[in-house]
Amino acid sequence: MPSTISDSEQPVDLSVVVPVYRGAPFLHELHRRLVATLQPLVARFEIVLVEDGGPDESWSIIEDLARQDVRVRGVALSRNFGQHHAITAGLRHARGQWIVVMDGDLQDPPEEIARLWAKAQEGHDCVLARRARRDDASSKRLSAWLFYRVFNYLADLNHRYDGTVANFSIISRRVADSINGMGEAVRFYGGFLTWTGFAKAYVDVRHVRRAGGESGYTFFKLMRLATDIILAHSNKPLRLCVYAGLLLSACAFVGGLVHIVRVVVHGSPVMGWTSLIVSVWFGTGAIILALGILGLYVDRIFTEVKHRPLYVVRKTTFDD
Repeated sequence: MPSTISDSEQPVDLSVVVPVYRGAPFLHELHRRLVATLQPLVARFEIVLVEDGGPDESWSIIEDLARQDVRVRGVALSRNFGQHHAITAGLRHARGQWIVVMDGDLQDPPEEIARLWAKAQEGHDCVLARRARRDDASSKRLSAWLFYRVFNYLADLNHRYDGTVANFSIISRRVADSINGMGEAVRFYGGFLTWTGFAKAYVDVRHVRRAGGESGYTFFKLMRLATDIILAHSNKPLRLCVYAGLLLSACAFVGGLVHIVRVVVHGSPVMGWTSLIVSVWFGTGAIILALGILGLYVDRIFTEVKHRPLYVVRKTTFDD
């Protein structure tokens, strides 16, 4: 049944930002459960659905939902920019004094928003949903654990990033404004929340197995995202290259001293080629690795200095 709320100038208490990619199987159920959850909480809310250039009929469904319920605001990006760019677009279009960010595949139940909201009203600017146990395949849990271990080691954030926390969260308007002011081309919503330094509270929530469809993250997309995020948040890989170079130099110096002593004491024996070839290839590999890491940082600089838009909006269901 269509909503009777139509005045876009009225303040919005709560916005829910949902990046959508291949989300057609979930959108109607997501909308139904969000409305059922939000209506008892606040007088005025909106649901911002950002379609991230997926290959299915998600945008058509979003348009239908927006025609039936004016509290639904749809944003269609011109192509697939990535989940965290879609979240950025949603944050910039959200009008609420409080903003919930969540995925659209129903693995994080919309009903848990009520608990996040209650915790936020205790005086917290940022409340994160903590999934004590992920209902995912063992391989996915293992890869996530490994990524966050490496990320926390390499990233120069002011607090350790909690790997049990994903995007599901509620933030105040001032936190959202702080994130909107960040112009980096590489986007990582969770990393931005950690970097801003606002005090956080946590709520343990249920996490359910994906009901259908396939995740938009392939193995190679995950690897690329992980690389981009680590390079964007840390220069520690460069420092590790320096340390590795110093270690190799020290080993070469010690090896040279040992060789000189052996020549003085025992004369100069004819040495085999194996140790020489191993040393050459090892040193060459280390140099190429260091240059490769440096090249990745140069690529990041190249991307940033172009100052291209973070995303391009193809169409919306509303007029700003």
